Amino acid sequence: MPPACQAGNQKEFKCFLFVFSRSRRWVEKCQGENLIGKSPEQLYRYYRICKRHFETSAFDCDADGAVLKKDAVPTIFDASVPPQSISLMPCFLFLFFLCIFSEVKTMHAETGVEDVQMDLEKDAIKTHLEHLFEVISLFGQQGIPPTASTGKTDDDFKSNNFSSFLKHHLNCGDLVFKEQYNVSKTFYSSKALHQLIDVCEKYLRSRVIEEVKQNGYFSLITDDPVKISGELSLPVFLRYVDHSARQQEKFVGFLNFEGDKDTMVEKMLSEITDKWGLNLEKCISQAHSCSGTHFHQLKMFSAKLMERHPRAIVTFRSTCGLNMSLAKSMALPGVGLVMSTFEKIESFFCQSPLLQVEFEHALSMFYSNKDKVNELKEICRGSWTRGDNAFEVALEIIEALLLCVDSVHDNEDMRWNDQATHIALEISKAITDFEFIMTLIVLKNVLGVTQAFGKNLQGMDAYLAADKLKGVVQTLKEMLDNVDVYNDFWTNEAVTLATAMEIQVRVPRSFLRKHQPESRVIQMQKYFMEHLSIPIVNHIISEMTGLFCEDHIKILRCLSLVPMVIEQCKSLQPEEENFQMFSNDIPNASTLSAELHCWWVKWSKKNKESSPSSLHETLQVPDVKFFPNMLAILRFVSILPSLVMEDGCDVAFKRFRAYMENTPDKFKSKSLAFLNISFDAGFDLDSVVDLYMKTYYSRPTV
Repeated sequence: MPPACQAGNQKEFKCFLFVFSRSRRWVEKCQGENLIGKSPEQLYRYYRICKRHFETSAFDCDADGAVLKKDAVPTIFDASVPPQSISLMPCFLFLFFLCIFSEVKTMHAETGVEDVQMDLEKDAIKTHLEHLFEVISLFGQQGIPPTASTGKTDDDFKSNNFSSFLKHHLNCGDLVFKEQYNVSKTFYSSKALHQLIDVCEKYLRSRVIEEVKQNGYFSLITDDPVKISGELSLPVFLRYVDHSARQQEKFVGFLNFEGDKDTMVEKMLSEITDKWGLNLEKCISQAHSCSGTHFHQLKMFSAKLMERHPRAIVTFRSTCGLNMSLAKSMALPGVGLVMSTFEKIESFFCQSPLLQVEFEHALSMFYSNKDKVNELKEICRGSWTRGDNAFEVALEIIEALLLCVDSVHDNEDMRWNDQATHIALEISKAITDFEFIMTLIVLKNVLGVTQAFGKNLQGMDAYLAADKLKGVVQTLKEMLDNVDVYNDFWTNEAVTLATAMEIQVRVPRSFLRKHQPESRVIQMQKYFMEHLSIPIVNHIISEMTGLFCEDHIKILRCLSLVPMVIEQCKSLQPEEENFQMFSNDIPNASTLSAELHCWWVKWSKKNKESSPSSLHETLQVPDVKFFPNMLAILRFVSILPSLVMEDGCDVAFKRFRAYMENTPDKFKSKSLAFLNISFDAGFDLDSVVDLYMKTYYSRPTV
């Protein structure tokens, strides 16, 4: 449909755009109520005025009435048109503008026209950029890769999602966009597209960082390094409590995780503070989830961060249970074999529900007790390979699992595709390796000591875990002192299982190849004690001591402020000593003792209503605002990475995992991943365009 005139509903004449620099004057001439209050941008994009409202002298004589002069203003209006549509501009106002315009035209005949032209071009570019940023924002939110790869050549830009979307937009008849498209073709190259995406990323990150700054303290959290944009990168998250007293965890980007180990740590910290603008003085804790291959580098990073900012205590991350965190961080070949096999098992059963049915059928064959079978089926329908009891479950189902994967690999009835049969073969080879069996049994027995402790941290009893740490570490040390006895028991258990599964009992082949002359005198028990049992127990003791330092334990004890805990322990008033570590951060340290007592009295009284049972529920209690010190301490405790977040607060991590799992490697990009994960940080087009103009507009984009 052709655009209608906003001054008189004329459709049979050519219509003109409201020019940015003269839109106010044109509106004052038309006096249409539907135009009053509209911004120059809105007038330019959505409204038109036809040629019959201009004097003949307003047109360029060489263009046959199709082009207006640069100073054209509509002056002809029909008095019969209702006043709500048009009204004549007051005469004195018209004469005033006419005199001003004549004076300006006389004084700035040349420079004025150039300035107006430059302003018009700049306004048109900004409007066009808004269109482009809208498209990029949409692509990022939906996880659609704009280009066919992460390459930066113009060939990569052709026939891709971004250019196809724009062509479709042009074909829909948007004349304004088409006109801008023809003028601003400098934005349609691979380099320009990467600049647009880069600006979006910088803007969204600044919004996230600003929100974190406004809410004070935070925890810095990292996940496993990933290969993305051709680089090994470390994903970084921040956990904090917002103004509405809700836990939040936001993704802030990737840090380069390649290069020399000594300089890499400095570069990472420099990027966080200088490039991202994050104040690490406000970091009160840190948590790093990584595999054993990168454990040393992350240890260096966390140590350097704590050296510069002693308050940034090291903890573990609640999204990965304590036992799995401890196991993943071990740089031992046997442990690496177990953890990688767990990942393959999870991937294997995600391919088809029929594989789960096949496995459950195998379980029924191995166990005659129906209750036991049903229990194992229920466990294995979830993500059991990520649970703290994963090693225990694996030993219970390993024989049925071997039967299942061997059946799938044989594929006698041709039910399974090549991918399923290939993974089945890999799993079969792994679980029939005696090193796998022995490692699994050692992990089950050693981490069984920490399992109850880790489970307490996941629920209401987290405050009790602090008192149990000493006993856990003591048990592990006793195990280390008598490791030869424990190792004999574990070896016998492994040999018994291996015999039942018809697995050859032997020292790992890789070790035999390296020590051929000595292989004849190597005792199997001694090998596994020195290369598996002792390193595992030592690592667990070291990590438990490091992850649960004195300050971490004190913060956990602050969970005694939760009303449900007070109600359960009425005879025990929270120890003030645990809260003194926050004396420099609470509003009024001098009233801490009295306020703590009042808080305890309030919640220790009998109440028919149920008391808040979690940190989140406690922070939402209206009365908490009358206890400013308690509120501040509860906000601090909520930031701790080792405590489980409330449902819905870990959206960023779920989006990150979904992006990494569902996006093909050739489409993965650090910038696009950030847009996909953090699009809800807020996207103001005017601010994004201004940032682009400051960053790139002053220099060529191609």
